[in-house]
Amino acid sequence: MNTTILVNRSHRLRRNQIPQLLVEPDILFTVPAGDARRLLLAPAANAVEKLFSRGKEENIYLCGVSGYRSYERQEELYRAKREKDPREEQEVLWVAPPGASEHQTGLALDVSCQEMGYELEEGFGATKEGRWLARCAPLFGFILRYPKGKEAITGYGWEPWHIRYVSRSLALYLTLTGLTLEEYYEQK
Repeated sequence: MNTTILVNRSHRLRRNQIPQLLVEPDILFTVPAGDARRLLLAPAANAVEKLFSRGKEENIYLCGVSGYRSYERQEELYRAKREKDPREEQEVLWVAPPGASEHQTGLALDVSCQEMGYELEEGFGATKEGRWLARCAPLFGFILRYPKGKEAITGYGWEPWHIRYVSRSLALYLTLTGLTLEEYYEQK
């Protein structure tokens, strides 16, 4: 799978698009060994190991919460969210429809830290781990995929915990220019 692929509500993956070479990176996770949420595409797995290792050197301890997610699993999550809270605006900003989740690529990882109780909440962005991640993730090929203030462009709410592997060169470019992946593809 192309590491720079654009996946969102307008650019969806098919049900049968399953990444090859999914591996389990050697990092701390909140889910047990063997759980599919521990899987990432090989280039992303290698990069996240280096990112987390650098963090440890700087007393930053991150934890993986959710990596790969199948089309079918996204379908379940989407359906459950719609049943629980059918208000359209809630769904639009927080839960991707099936095929519109970057997790299906194996290139996205949700991360958290002990201070947040390993939960995925906006407060993560204000923690020392969240600030470090925003600053250092691009050096390892990751972007914060859903930045604050870009909700109308990405179609998702601010998620300081959601990193996406795009390659080091593209991550640095997007970070330096302040562009989202959507804006980058509009320029191409």
